[in-house]
Amino acid sequence: VQLQASGGGLVQAGGSLKFSCAASGRTFSNYFMGWFRQAPGKEREFVAAISWNGGSTYYSDSAKGRFTISRDNAKNTVYLQMNSLKPEDTAVYYCTASARWDVRAYYTRPASYDYWGQGTLVTVSS
Repeated sequence: VQLQASGGGLVQAGGSLKFSCAASGRTFSNYFMGWFRQAPGKEREFVAAISWNGGSTYYSDSAKGRFTISRDNAKNTVYLQMNSLKPEDTAVYYCTASARWDVRAYYTRPASYDYWGQGTLVTVSS
């Protein structure tokens, strides 16, 4: 599956951004979807994930209460709404997809995902 993310940019602290990630090539509803991010000099970290039918969502502690992941299987798209952004949210954000049946046991691990988008940069100014 090919993943194309959009929606990054520069925003002031306290502001909001919404990412979209469009998938193509395979049946979208077969994939558990996630968002990761990587700040300069840091490892890639889990942000949020959503189950195949959207019924379950998962968040990192830093994202909980501020970010919302959702998906529209009819549009082959997953979204990440980010509110109350902080300078420490500055990073390249990656959309990712997993075809693994056991991904829910390991959804915070980058190695649990099979496909990655190109990344989109978010810069939060203070």
